[in-house]
Amino acid sequence: MRVAVCQLNSREDRAHNLAVARSLLERAAAGGAELAVLPEYVDFLGRSADAPKPEAVDGEFAAFFAAAARELGIWVHAGSFHETGPDDGRTFNTTLVFRPDGSLAASYRKIHLYDVEIAGRVSYQESRTVAPGDQTVVTEINGVPTGLSICYDLRFPELYRQLAVAGAKILVVPAAFMLHTGRDHWEVLLRARAIENQCYVLAAGQIGDHEPGRTCFGRSMIIDPWGTVLAQAPDTEGIAIADLDLDRLATLRQELPSLANRRL
Repeated sequence: MRVAVCQLNSREDRAHNLAVARSLLERAAAGGAELAVLPEYVDFLGRSADAPKPEAVDGEFAAFFAAAARELGIWVHAGSFHETGPDDGRTFNTTLVFRPDGSLAASYRKIHLYDVEIAGRVSYQESRTVAPGDQTVVTEINGVPTGLSICYDLRFPELYRQLAVAGAKILVVPAAFMLHTGRDHWEVLLRARAIENQCYVLAAGQIGDHEPGRTCFGRSMIIDPWGTVLAQAPDTEGIAIADLDLDRLATLRQELPSLANRRL
């Protein structure tokens, strides 16, 4: 199964962001990818006051990526977007996955919200404007059980263990990972999630400066169940492609059966 992770520098111009996303999906399809993954908040990453009006899962955002999946004939993991939330003050941070015929295969609402205070460096309270999801999601993508997550979820290994126990062989992480933490933690955490759950990990990140005063780490990558980085995007907009060997995954799980040996 050939997969691609797409790396963007989404800002306040939603039309431009979507056009870039579509061009990267086209590159992925031209490269033979059966699945392409986009990053968190692919359509807009800017000031909250300028954010697009939240939409339902069948709104304009969904229609755009459903059309892309159908026209390109590939599975599209549309990163995440601002879904209409439970009240006027909050949205959901939501992933949508589309089949090659354009139909919606799955959706996932981010469970863990980025509420962080680092003195003199970062003050970010995602929970002020976003409501948490409460459901884990494993869906079949091209016949392969795939666990869904978003960005800050990466720091909570219990989520990924639940996904693996539920049958996931691929774990997907769309993200807008901050530069100051990403340079030390991004790859380490991704490789750990792959190794401990014996899954492929597909991580698509935002890259570069965004408003307001936010810089994302990028380094989108594809990691195998042994923790080996199979492909990594350079520090610019673009894609990385790799082939997933599911027979190798089965062999690793048989030879080192850590999932089967778990006791807690």
